[in-house]
Amino acid sequence: MALVNERARIAGNECVGPNLYVMTLVSPDLASRIEPGQFVHMKVPGMEAHILRRPFSVYARDAQAGTLEILYQSVGFGSAHMIGLGADAEGEATVELIGPIGRTWQPPAGTRRALLVGGGVGAAPLFMLCEQLAEAGASVHVVLGAQTGEALTCRGRYEALLDAPPRCATDDGSFGREGFCTSLVQEALAEAEAAGEPYDYLAVCGPEPLMKIVAGMAEAANVPCELSMEKRMACGVGACLSCVVDTVDGKLRACVDGPVFDARKVVW
Repeated sequence: MALVNERARIAGNECVGPNLYVMTLVSPDLASRIEPGQFVHMKVPGMEAHILRRPFSVYARDAQAGTLEILYQSVGFGSAHMIGLGADAEGEATVELIGPIGRTWQPPAGTRRALLVGGGVGAAPLFMLCEQLAEAGASVHVVLGAQTGEALTCRGRYEALLDAPPRCATDDGSFGREGFCTSLVQEALAEAEAAGEPYDYLAVCGPEPLMKIVAGMAEAANVPCELSMEKRMACGVGACLSCVVDTVDGKLRACVDGPVFDARKVVW
């Protein structure tokens, strides 16, 4: 699919958790093209001294309204600068976007049961996939993990979409199970196997240690698994080779060969 370079109006920029924000962008062309798992490369206004664009996974889209949503965390100078964008500009602030970029989630044809695992902000790139699977009639189960209950910012949307609420774990035990969400993943896989209804597909996005562990669980359970590798990158279109991922097929680029990869092919 050809890339689009579109100037998008910032329609909203809301704090949704501790250092967590959702930016809503009016971008009709991209909203009509973006697919689950793909991302946009943003030129942030007011940061002319920082010439590189920043990659952001797309959390949600409304093709009819022509809007995209990105979930981002304030962790450094650039993301801290983004917090104020659009706040005092009467809705006229804009950003420049290139997209849609990257390989989409590709669940096996005829997937009936799927398990999605999101760690931290990694819950966002899975939401459009969840919508797609649910619309296709699949039974979708979700496991979410975060440091605190307040940081489970995507939980409400998953609850509204699915029949069964997400299984959640938090590091401090403030919501759901205390500890890492990997124990919940192991339980979900074991319960599905015991019930004679194993999952057809597993998708995971989050910190690399989480994805490595979950990929191993999926392999042991013989469940096809994909993961989204979020890497720092410069060009975002495959030219600079700054976002390579080691795979059994050699070094591949997270931006255009990914960000979604077959978990069995990633060399950790």
